[in-house]
Amino acid sequence: MLALGWKVVYEGKTPPPGEAVAPDERLSWGRTVGLGAQHVVAMFGATFVFPLIMGLNPQLAILMSGIATIVFLLIVQGKVPSYLGTSASFVGGVAAIRQQGGDSADVTGAILVAGVVLAIIGVLIHVSGTGLLHKVLPPVVTGAVVMLIGFNLAPVVANIYWPQDQWVALLTMLMVIFLAVGVRGFLGRIAIFLGLIFGYLLSWLFDAIFGSITAFNAGTNKVDTHDRVSWAGVKAADWVGFPPQSDLPNGVTGWHAPSFSLTFTLLVLPAVIALIAENTGHVKAVAEMTNRNLDPVMGRAIAADGVGTVIATAVGGSPTTTYAENIGVMAATRVYSTAAYYVAAIVAILFGLCPKFGAMVSATPGGVLGGITVVLYGMIGLLGAKIWIENRINFANPVNLVPVAAGIIIAIGNTSLVFSKNFELSGIALGTIVTLVGYHFARAIAPADLRDEGAVMAVGRTGVHRDDDVAPRAGEGTSRSGGPTA
Repeated sequence: MLALGWKVVYEGKTPPPGEAVAPDERLSWGRTVGLGAQHVVAMFGATFVFPLIMGLNPQLAILMSGIATIVFLLIVQGKVPSYLGTSASFVGGVAAIRQQGGDSADVTGAILVAGVVLAIIGVLIHVSGTGLLHKVLPPVVTGAVVMLIGFNLAPVVANIYWPQDQWVALLTMLMVIFLAVGVRGFLGRIAIFLGLIFGYLLSWLFDAIFGSITAFNAGTNKVDTHDRVSWAGVKAADWVGFPPQSDLPNGVTGWHAPSFSLTFTLLVLPAVIALIAENTGHVKAVAEMTNRNLDPVMGRAIAADGVGTVIATAVGGSPTTTYAENIGVMAATRVYSTAAYYVAAIVAILFGLCPKFGAMVSATPGGVLGGITVVLYGMIGLLGAKIWIENRINFANPVNLVPVAAGIIIAIGNTSLVFSKNFELSGIALGTIVTLVGYHFARAIAPADLRDEGAVMAVGRTGVHRDDDVAPRAGEGTSRSGGPTA
């Protein structure tokens, strides 16, 4: 049953206050199309920004996000309303691949393998249930992995994007903060997208007032004097067509076949843990909003995300994941109809068939990306802390504290462990392994009271420190909610 039929409710009109539209229901097609377009706008900013900073084609990303969303909805049989936009979890691994000399084919090949792994894990969860998942990847570990992925990217902002145009970066960052915090409702939810537009216009204004800038140019891959905003590629692009195969003037790669390397694959595999945590949290959030038990389709949702990533990267596109932005739109409108997501997917595909639009996004100035990524990367890292807080992780327990502390510092410092001339583990990959293996090793050797209560550590003076508002009671373990949320 593919659940492609929807029951029209409330005579197709906006639901009354306090009422909601279920995933298998819909409003009139006119309202549904409007809601679908709203979902596209909500995910635009991040879905375009992340391909750009990974050196992949944003036009291809939006095209494949629409296709992946349709595949996702079919696999979950319409029970989980969600949009698959570009995943941020792979950005750190991609940066590491490029630092080691890998190109876009190496990037998409490594991510494709990670997508296969994610799909297999999803199938295993569907067959065995979610219990095993939470034992292997408890919230303390998933939170740490999400955190180290985000904070590992700090040097990318500091060394690549911010120096390209520091004042545009600063003003763009401030505008994103203002929009996200000071503006209520839907506009606040698309702060990244609006911040991108603001930075674009600001860069154009600075070109007119101050002239060209001397800084690193992504198009020439060297420091030179150039305009902040160059629309040469936009003028040359067609209005209708598939994303280009050749590289664009700003260094963004067109569609291509992936290539595979074990070394590069290991650099992006930690992102799978982050995606499992992210998908689990999003499905639980949707279940709570729709008042439905979605645990039986949890494995399907995770597998579907993996399949979407495989499909997208097979042609050189960006990895996919469910989007909190779109979940926020559902929370605001109380319309959870999957019909709106099919509309959103179709709209995204139409945008993906407009090369001129893709070229316009690809021409985003580096300073604008600096202002946006300084917020986005930090938000990714703090999502890890959010997982810890929501699951009441007790860091007075050395079983939680010590391996997680080591793993995060290894990742942020980009520490390396060299095995041979051609193989080493570093940064995110090494930090994830230390966190995961270190945590389970610590639990295996810890006394029973640390494994069960997990609440003792001397702090500052002789004695025991316990935070009663955070520490779980005996027998509760580290999670009250049954799993990580994001």
